[in-house]
Amino acid sequence: MDATMLKSALGRWSKAMAAAAPELNALDGRLGDGDLGATLEKCAANIDAALPGLPERLDELFKGAAQACAKASGSSFGTLLAVAFLGAAKWVPPRDTLSRADLAALLTQTVQTLSARGGAALGDKTMLDALDAIARAIAAAKDGDDLRATARTAAAGALDAFRDKPNRIGRARMFAEKSMGMDDPGMVAVLRMTEAL
Repeated sequence: MDATMLKSALGRWSKAMAAAAPELNALDGRLGDGDLGATLEKCAANIDAALPGLPERLDELFKGAAQACAKASGSSFGTLLAVAFLGAAKWVPPRDTLSRADLAALLTQTVQTLSARGGAALGDKTMLDALDAIARAIAAAKDGDDLRATARTAAAGALDAFRDKPNRIGRARMFAEKSMGMDDPGMVAVLRMTEAL
């Protein structure tokens, strides 16, 4: 992946987040504040508006996305998304392209960064579990595999694996029993993001 590919992907991501907003709000309303879709829609609109002015450099694109998300919302998911993009910006220099191994390493680093910032751990039924599944699947993929399909399959598989487990962190943990059999809204958001790629 190079900067041109990332810029194009972020544009598709922005449109997908706007389209997924009603679904994500509804899912989040069952276990949280009901604002996940609105948060991502604001982040997406800000990123989409910033993209034309951002340099064709991986670190600058990630940094610009982080700044756009930080301006969009004070919600926990919006903050974590900004942290993820900023962490990516710090991780990529001086790379001009990311290999399959680089992508897996970047996602693994992102999981660690978000866990440290947000307090969630793998197994808590959060977006971290979906991101970790994607990182492991990409690391195990063969050269020449369609990594976009690999990511989508991994994100969907994580949803299936965690559906019948309770949420263990965030507002949803207060409804731990109720959350069993329900998809975590953040994990669904990650799936919609990977579908947009």
